[in-house]
Amino acid sequence: MARATGSGPGEIAAGSLLLASAGLLDPNFADTVVLLLDVNDEGALGVVLNRPSALPVSEVLGEWGDVVDEPEVLFQGGPVATDGALAVALASPGGEDGAGFRPVWGRLGLLDLDTPRELVEGTVDRLRIFAGYAGWGVGQLEAEVAEGSWYVVPGEVDDVFGDEAPELRRQVLRRQPGDLALHATRPMDPELN
Repeated sequence: MARATGSGPGEIAAGSLLLASAGLLDPNFADTVVLLLDVNDEGALGVVLNRPSALPVSEVLGEWGDVVDEPEVLFQGGPVATDGALAVALASPGGEDGAGFRPVWGRLGLLDLDTPRELVEGTVDRLRIFAGYAGWGVGQLEAEVAEGSWYVVPGEVDDVFGDEAPELRRQVLRRQPGDLALHATRPMDPELN
């Protein structure tokens, strides 16, 4: 399980995960896990990892449906540009320079879906496609983290391609050191406790 390089606990960087805290009530992000794909001077961009839709990839993107990981559905990547798609891929060893692939961290990166599939074959081990994305302007994500809306933790490749989407947030919390792991068993509504 490769971890995001250069992203320690609390570091907002590509490859880090944002875990929604119980206090984050925005329905777009409640109980979500977001993989950060780009963090720069203009803001941050990521995709929600744990919201599969019921729409098969093959119905929207044809032949790409044959190569995506199970479940072979589009994932709801976030509330921005929901009519567009981002493909997150794990490059085959040595495939980081493959056609249409832009590395994010390690062998994980973005795959341009306009790249002919035959040029991609053999260069990508895993693929997941997201409709839309989550985005933050300059300083916005940092402010949300400071107010306690998100926990920032290192990501692992298996977080992106796992088949336990509904349980992903709890699984990631459980492996965290210290008190953060305790949040894995906390109910979303503390009054239910």
